Amino acid sequence: MTHKGRIVSAVALSTLALGLTACNDGEDAASTQDSPPASAPASSDPGSKSPSADPSDDAAAPAGGDVAAPGTKFKIGDRAVLPFKYGTDKKGTVAVTVTAIEKGAEADMASFGDKAKGMTPYYIRMKVENVGGTDLSYSSLRLRGKLEGGGPTGVILIGDLPGKCDSETAPRDFTTKGASYETCSLSATKTDPIAVASFEEGDAYSDSPVVWTS
Repeated sequence: MTHKGRIVSAVALSTLALGLTACNDGEDAASTQDSPPASAPASSDPGSKSPSADPSDDAAAPAGGDVAAPGTKFKIGDRAVLPFKYGTDKKGTVAVTVTAIEKGAEADMASFGDKAKGMTPYYIRMKVENVGGTDLSYSSLRLRGKLEGGGPTGVILIGDLPGKCDSETAPRDFTTKGASYETCSLSATKTDPIAVASFEEGDAYSDSPVVWTS
């Protein structure tokens, strides 16, 4: 399933004449709905609103290697085994392989309107595998883009760009060991290039994310 119904952009750029709200990661943000434009309520970082992974959860033992400790650094193409929790009743262990961080074109951001002018999108493509064998059907996992060195982009996006970066949910049969699917997380920047993909789900990883770099 692809999330295509609602795309919200939160832009943390003081040069834009936007109403600013506070995010819990220190980035200011302004939210707008793609169509029709509308102000969204002040909120914390969207990544923190996603159901989070918690290494203390009593999830199934990983079947594909040791769980990556918070702060572990990987290269693009490496497979990281991670604890994962979705909602209140789904938890387990997944393996995430970031296959690419692709630079898009500014024109790809047209659906975000004038607030996206000057922004370059980046597409974080990944494979997600169920290694714990628990029922994680219809769950979703998102990675955040970071600048080289791990700095914030100043832009927070929720949603996808159909045909360019489709944010997929896990299929119905994502319930057994070895089940997998591919998805994409959308990020954007108006400054330096995005060179890092960051897993920040759960308290431990929020403070010290697992990252992939080229």
